[in-house]
Parts: sequence; C-alpha cells; structure tokens
Amino acid sequence: MDVRARNHVTVTGREDGPVVMLAHGFGCDQNMWRLVVPALERDFRVVVFDHVGAGRSDASAWSEGRYAGLDGYTEDVLDICRELDAGPVVFVGHSVSASIGVLAAAREPGFFAGLMLLTPSPCYIDDPATGYRGGFSAEDIDEMLESLESNYMGWSATMAPVIMGNSERPELGQELTNSFCRTDPKIARVFARATFLSDNRGDLAAVTVPTLIAQCSNDAIAPPEVGAFVHARIEGSELVTLTATGHCPQLSAPEATAATIASFAAKVTR
Repeated sequence: MDVRARNHVTVTGREDGPVVMLAHGFGCDQNMWRLVVPALERDFRVVVFDHVGAGRSDASAWSEGRYAGLDGYTEDVLDICRELDAGPVVFVGHSVSASIGVLAAAREPGFFAGLMLLTPSPCYIDDPATGYRGGFSAEDIDEMLESLESNYMGWSATMAPVIMGNSERPELGQELTNSFCRTDPKIARVFARATFLSDNRGDLAAVTVPTLIAQCSNDAIAPPEVGAFVHARIEGSELVTLTATGHCPQLSAPEATAATIASFAAKVTR
C-alpha cells in the first residue's frame, strides 16, 4: 500500500530543513496542527499525517486486528519515516501519539533526532499499589468507554469540552466535538480502548533519544504528576510546563506550543 496515501502524509516547509513530524491524538486529525505549522515552516520541513481511520487517511487500510493496540500505529509511523527517507526526524506526539512515539523510538532509535511528548500519558489509570496517579480510576475508564460505545455522538458532545478545557472559549470545545464526530464510531471505539487501556509505563526507560515532555499548567486529562513520572523514567529528558489550559495546547495556545517545538527541534538537530 502507498504509505503516503494510507496516512494522507503532507510535507511542507523548507526542503533542506530538519524534519519535524507532528502526530495527532485520539479523535483528531492533522488539521489540529494548522495553527502551529506556519510558525514551523520557516525553518523546518514539516510532516503531518492522519492515523489510519482519521481525517483523510485511507479507511480501507484499517482493521481491528492491526489497530486494537498501539503497535499498528507505531508501525505506521516507522513506515512513514522509511518512506520519507529524510534522516532522523523530530517527532512531536500529542496525547496518545506521545506513547506511539515512545514505542517507535524504542524500536528504531536511528529514525529519531528527538521526541517531544505533548501532554503525554503512558497510563490513564491510577495504580494505587505503586503510587502512580494517571488521573482516573479503573471504574472511571470503564464507565467512560461504556458511554462511548453506547452513544458515541453523545459522549463526544460531553467529553470534548472537558478534554479541551478553556470553557470561556466554547468554540474550541466545539471544534474538538466536531472532530470526534467525523470519526467512524466503530474505529473510534477501538482506538479509544487502545488509548485509555494501554499501559506504556514500562516502555519509557527504553527511550534513548533526546526527549522533551511538555505538559499544560491545567489539564483535566493528564495531571502534572503524569508529566513528572514520564520525565523521571526517561533518562536525560527535560520537562516544561506550558502556560496553557486543557489537553490540546496546539489549539488553545498555538504560539507557545510552536515556540516550544521550534526551540527543541533546533536544539536537537544542530
């Protein structure tokens, strides 16, 4: 299959610039990066894509067997790196794509100049036995998935504003709601389970490339303890807190997000 068509890969910016690859989270597509891309195109070659089942990806490439977990998405990222053959990339993974980036860099570190993990969560479920706080109890996640599976459109309208935050800017929550509603409910249900039930805490230590963890100052989905946990588990990583509210700073605080990406990318590709 044509990898570029499968994932609707779009490449813009400086042809001779270092490559920055932007990966969207659950229920989104590459359009979520539209406010960040122009600021990056001046200095970088910018790659955006849609995970299979999202946006303008080739939905015929989707199967539950391949995408029931994060491995299929991880292989897609590595396929895109092979297809572009542009040298090591700076991978920016938002939300669940942060875990996908961790898995990809652990398998093929030579493909990556650096990882920026934007509002990451390697495990959403609290683990009282170890003291880990993911932000949700197992019962919370079960209830959320049950709601999503029984009434996806209703779940989207309720949860998107919570995920986005910024209640004083309702247009942001509405945009995320619309994005969720454009996703095939069957695909969304499977991706949601992969997103909210995966536990990638044990994979963090395998990351050997330069890594920046960027969390938001107020995020209902990924509390600050999660960013601190990821930072502690990836040796040599850096942790920054963006002055941003919600789980999607590329929409709520695009200038700060773009500046953080650009600074990190410039640093690791010198």
